[in-house]
Amino acid sequence: MSVLEVIQKRRSLRKYKGDSIPEDVLQRVLEAARLAPSGKNYQPWKFIIVQDKELKEKLARASAEQFFMAEAPIIIVGCGFPDDSYSSMGRYMKSWPVDVTIALEHLILQAAEEGLGTCWIGSFEETEVKSILNIPENVRVLALTPLGYPDETPPYRGRKRLDEIVSYNGF
Repeated sequence: MSVLEVIQKRRSLRKYKGDSIPEDVLQRVLEAARLAPSGKNYQPWKFIIVQDKELKEKLARASAEQFFMAEAPIIIVGCGFPDDSYSSMGRYMKSWPVDVTIALEHLILQAAEEGLGTCWIGSFEETEVKSILNIPENVRVLALTPLGYPDETPPYRGRKRLDEIVSYNGF
């Protein structure tokens, strides 16, 4: 399958089968994140793989009570290191949020290629997530995603046309 085909078939899932993910499949998904580019190649990220049922339920509660997350066999928590990232992206910000986002997107696309489902979770209480997983103060949580085999086929939700989002040689 081409990259574009994977992008076209990927959907945000909110229903997962309880089937475990084979270790070789999980390793390919994680390898995709590892290979992502980052500002100055600092790779300011860490991914926490959560498989414990009680921890998954706590994370779901800390994520605006999105309990569907805990149905998946794994929740991946994407963390960034602000102090260890490129410090002047655009000359105004640190690169870690973009770097971790790119790595998570690589992970999500590889998951789709493997027949797995994900859902970008951006609604969460960072202090609670950090407490649940013993994440150090200097580390930031960017997003979470459940990872598992789909138990639904969400419909295509549509996207804007290219002429609505692209311009040439100026805004």
